[in-house]
Amino acid sequence: MRRSKCMKVLFLALLITAYLKNSDAATHQVGETNGWGFSVSYTDWANEKSFAAGDTLVFNYPASAHNVVPVKIAGYRSCKALPSDMTKAQATGNDKFTLKKGANYFICSYAGHCSSGMKIQVNAT
Repeated sequence: MRRSKCMKVLFLALLITAYLKNSDAATHQVGETNGWGFSVSYTDWANEKSFAAGDTLVFNYPASAHNVVPVKIAGYRSCKALPSDMTKAQATGNDKFTLKKGANYFICSYAGHCSSGMKIQVNAT
């Protein structure tokens, strides 16, 4: 009987720990009030912030004007999304992505947008 009670207490403690860990995740509005567009240096914006795995990036923009595509480093550097990347593209104007540990890369795949600065690298600890 006593062992069963200890197991229940341990299980409850683990649930609470998992909940508290997930509740620490932050939400970051990319570009703050300027949103996702041409008016922000996203390199500077990202360098001024601290990001952790599990945090959420929110990209706000006029839905018909842009999109957001998570890419690998090659796509970030070349400003080209692969066809497989495009299956993950979002274009709602209020797109949310959960960061994974390490480098996370995003671009706008509309012609000329990425090369005009609409790309961001975020490093999550």
